Amino acid sequence: MNTVDNMNPVSTLNGWKIAQEPVGSPVAAALWRAYYTEVSDRWYLLHEGRRTDPVELEREIAAGAEALLAPPEGRLLVARYEGAPVGSAGVRLLDPATAELKRVFLLPEARGRGGAALLVAAAEDAARALGAARMVLDTRGDLIEARTLYARLGYTETAPHNDAPYADHWFAKDLG
Repeated sequence: MNTVDNMNPVSTLNGWKIAQEPVGSPVAAALWRAYYTEVSDRWYLLHEGRRTDPVELEREIAAGAEALLAPPEGRLLVARYEGAPVGSAGVRLLDPATAELKRVFLLPEARGRGGAALLVAAAEDAARALGAARMVLDTRGDLIEARTLYARLGYTETAPHNDAPYADHWFAKDLG
């Protein structure tokens, strides 16, 4: 991790560049649309045998939950591979010592190149810069790849820290 300043970490490694991005940028909007489409379609295909209704997808995107990732208490990080934006991760403070990792995502064509671990490491650095000593997250049961990644990166499964409607698994990691 190369740190530009404590509040705007930038990481570069092997064709990857991870840096803070404004929550409302066109790059962020495109990545969130891809994220919501994939995770929503996976849930609906598993539980109802159909893809997400386009109206429902637009409603979720319009809800603007990403605003929680804006400074001063949040950070949105965008991963670029060979210059192209291919993924994102968010961090937000829950309290002065605890940050929450949100929406770790890579486009399918960027997977398998080490970017997810770099995104999580950059998010951990951003959380530390915000003053957090602990990172928590939640994920769904069907997102097996995510659960595997978090376990590999030192996150341990914990009791629930929220009552998010689609959360099945909760993880935490000390950032010390």
